[in-house]
Amino acid sequence: MRNNQANKENQFVESLNKSPEATQLQVVKALYGKTTQANVRALHKLQSRVRSKLLNQLYFLDHSDPRLLVSRRYELECLDLLHKVSILYAEREYKLSERLLQRCLRLAEAGEFTQYVVMCARMLRNLHAERQQTTLYKKAAKVFQRAQQVLAWEDEAEQLHTETQLALSGTVATRRAVLAVLPDRIAQLDALHRRARSFTTYNIVYRARLAYEELQGNYQEMIRVTALASRRLRAGKLNDRRFDIRFNHFVSVYAYLRSRQPVQGLRLAEEYNRDFHPSSHNWFYFQEHYVLLALHAQQYERAQQLMSIIAKNPAYSIQRDTALQRWDLYRSYVDFVMPPARNTTARQRQLAQWVLMLPEYSRDKRGHNVAILVLQLLHFLRERNLEAVMQRLERLRKYQQRHLYEANTLRSRLFLRLLPIIVEKNFDADRIAERGKALLQQLRDTQPPGEAFAEVEIIPYEHLWELVLDLLREGPPVPNEAP
Repeated sequence: MRNNQANKENQFVESLNKSPEATQLQVVKALYGKTTQANVRALHKLQSRVRSKLLNQLYFLDHSDPRLLVSRRYELECLDLLHKVSILYAEREYKLSERLLQRCLRLAEAGEFTQYVVMCARMLRNLHAERQQTTLYKKAAKVFQRAQQVLAWEDEAEQLHTETQLALSGTVATRRAVLAVLPDRIAQLDALHRRARSFTTYNIVYRARLAYEELQGNYQEMIRVTALASRRLRAGKLNDRRFDIRFNHFVSVYAYLRSRQPVQGLRLAEEYNRDFHPSSHNWFYFQEHYVLLALHAQQYERAQQLMSIIAKNPAYSIQRDTALQRWDLYRSYVDFVMPPARNTTARQRQLAQWVLMLPEYSRDKRGHNVAILVLQLLHFLRERNLEAVMQRLERLRKYQQRHLYEANTLRSRLFLRLLPIIVEKNFDADRIAERGKALLQQLRDTQPPGEAFAEVEIIPYEHLWELVLDLLREGPPVPNEAP
């Protein structure tokens, strides 16, 4: 019976690996031959058994890889010891319980895991009270009281931080409101850190300051702050069991991208890439900026190589739909500047069609609407389709009027003011270049806005303008022939 169960479990896992999109009834038919109610119930029991066995395997995961979150291995050590102690304590095995609790307390203090310091100190205090060890009881009680106070300050800081993060994930108007109150909030967090002097409060202040500089578009300050944190870590002034160097790498690379220093940023991305494990969800976020740096540095072949590596990651297809659509948009830009071989795949044709059918404005693609419309325009310039080019130019004009009227959208507005010159100078590339000189220089002199207000430039507007002129030099758009 057990062998039969094991075989069914193996078949179930294999069927899910082969067909992850299969419906329940399809799985029932594949495993049992018929889709009866009894077989559906059998599948539910089978799922439960397999799920339990898979959950048991979590205990054997290796968390020692340095490319994973560094604090995880130390935190799990504490949890493992606390789990063992809770069983031993219930069995009244006090001596071994005390020894393991002291060990767990040392680990928790070394890792600055205040919540586990509180748990260990409370259990030790209770254990010593039960054994009538007055001196040890008072010592444990003192540790408990101090840790509990630090934990209260950390909880207060975390609540402020969480409320800030929730507001930052909202609308542009909400993010602007947060920008106005962030200095006071950072001062509150700093005061809590001066009391607690813990890694948790330091990390919250550190991230809040980075968020504030990001919202303002002060990317040079972000580069300075992340570089300082790296130096402090190397000097042993930050807890190396807790500080997430991957986050620091990510922010640094992002700041180089946004501050228009793509060559330096790309060099750092090449170096930092080894610190991100491909199975980590952070890996995709880092790769996104890695690709954008390659595109901004006009290293289009490198961007193409990266897109190929990213698409081969087993977790690529299970990302959220919005993430997959961003990757599709990046791929469309890469394919445009680095056209694939003549025999395009069905996927590439599907991508091209997807881009052309996107609406002129979509809230779920906030920050990418200009990029979508411009890519459509580039496509029809290459196709030399006059009617479609004129239609896209009109859509861009309407989009500018409706959505790009604030001071912080100046770069997008300047670029969109360049595009009508195409028609004004009758698609003559040399005359267009001459007429657009002043606007182009103004565009070059305009810094990108803060993240709260940003339209993402997949390829910088200056480079897109060069691409437009190159396309026109190949030949102007022409009317469609009458049938």
